[in-house]
Amino acid sequence: MTVDEEYMEKALALAKTAAERGEVPVGAVVVDENGEIVGEGFNRREELQSPTAHAELLAIEQAAKRLGKRRLTGCTIYVTLEPCPMCAGAVMNAQLKRVVYGAFDEKNGACASVVTLFDEKFTHIPRVRSRVLERRCGEILTEFFKDKR
Repeated sequence: MTVDEEYMEKALALAKTAAERGEVPVGAVVVDENGEIVGEGFNRREELQSPTAHAELLAIEQAAKRLGKRRLTGCTIYVTLEPCPMCAGAVMNAQLKRVVYGAFDEKNGACASVVTLFDEKFTHIPRVRSRVLERRCGEILTEFFKDKR
């Protein structure tokens, strides 16, 4: 198992927690340059009745507070689903070094699927790796929505 897969496993565990709470199962972890998880989150939009309570934003916010800084240079975010435009914007604003995600989001993805924000001329552009544990990341979403319907 690669290092990226190990951290994605942790994000998948958070996605499972989201599903158990009736939230869309997306999980995210932020890892610093020493390999320590400094932030984690899972979708909590329904629980908090907040349109911004996405897994990535919660993980980024926790990491910034824990590290005591808003610039998360050197950090990587692992997320089970391709970030949406809002989350991709937060990644750029936090100046994360890398984004690693599992499943593509054909309806809202901002890293490849619908748009590729990281191809634009923004101040900070992270490196991106996709398809890490893609099948498993997609399956948890498929099962969640199958059960909802």
